[in-house]
Amino acid sequence: MSEAGSDEFDDDRSKLGEYDGDRNEAGERHGVGRALLPNGDVYQGQYERGKRHGEGTYRFKDGSRYVGDYFQNLKHGQGTFYYPDGSKYEGSWVEDLRQGHGVYTYSNGDTYDGEWQHHMRHGQGTYHYHETGSKYKGSWLNGKMESAGEFIHPNHRYMGNFVNNNPLGLGKYVFDSGCEQHGEFHHAEQPANVEENSTNMNTQRSPYPGSRDGYRTLGASGGEGEVLPLPDLAEGEWGELASTAIVKWIPKCVTGLTLWTPGKETSEVLRGQTRCDES
Repeated sequence: MSEAGSDEFDDDRSKLGEYDGDRNEAGERHGVGRALLPNGDVYQGQYERGKRHGEGTYRFKDGSRYVGDYFQNLKHGQGTFYYPDGSKYEGSWVEDLRQGHGVYTYSNGDTYDGEWQHHMRHGQGTYHYHETGSKYKGSWLNGKMESAGEFIHPNHRYMGNFVNNNPLGLGKYVFDSGCEQHGEFHHAEQPANVEENSTNMNTQRSPYPGSRDGYRTLGASGGEGEVLPLPDLAEGEWGELASTAIVKWIPKCVTGLTLWTPGKETSEVLRGQTRCDES
C-alpha cells in the first residue's frame, strides 16, 4: 500500500524518503515497491522486512545504475552495475563488493573476464586490450598481474612470471614463425637524477611486450541510500599512474617450439632455459 496521506508514516518519510508499495502488518516495507530516497536516488524492486531484498534496480542521481540481486540492503548475488562513463560490471557480488566471477567492460573498450575479490581483479582472468587486440591471460593478485601469465599478441606471445604488474625473471617469447626466444627480465638500474629518470622513462617506454629488447614501463595504468562503488581502472590508465618500475629483457638463446601447458608455466620456462644452457 502507499504511505501517501498517512500520518502514521510521516516520520518514516522524512528519514527514508517517499515510498509507494507493499508493507507487512508491522508497517515495514515488504513486497514490491518504489522508493525516492532523501539523497535523490531511486530504488524499485523487492523488499523484505524494511530492507532491499531480492531483485531490484537502484538508480543513483549521478546516472549510475545497479540491476540485480539484493540481500538485506546489500548487492549480493548476480547483478550488473552501469557507470556514467559507459563502463559496466556484470557478474557476482558479495556484500556490496565485486567478488567471484565477473566481466568488466571499460569505457575505452577494454574488457576483463575473470575472478574478483574485494572489488579487485584477483585469481585467474583475461584482460583484453581493445585498441591493439592484445590480451593478458593469467594470475592476478589484488588488482595486479602476479605470478604465471602470458601476454598474447597477433603474431607472438610472451610467457613467464609477473611481479607487481611487471614481468620479472625467466620467460620466453613464442613467435608464429615457429621459434622461441628464451631469456630473463631484470630490474634495470635507474638514473640517480630524478629529472633524468623521468626523461628516460618517457623515451624508453615500449608497448610491452611487442618489443623484445630495450626497456619498458608497465603498471596500472547516508541512511537508506547506497554508497556508490568506484569504477575499476583500465590497464592503460594504470600504466600512466601507478608503476614507475623499469625492467630490461636479456635474451639468452633461440630454440624451436617447446611444449607449454597452462598452469605449468614456470616449469616449462625452466625446461626451455635448461635447453639454452646446454646449447
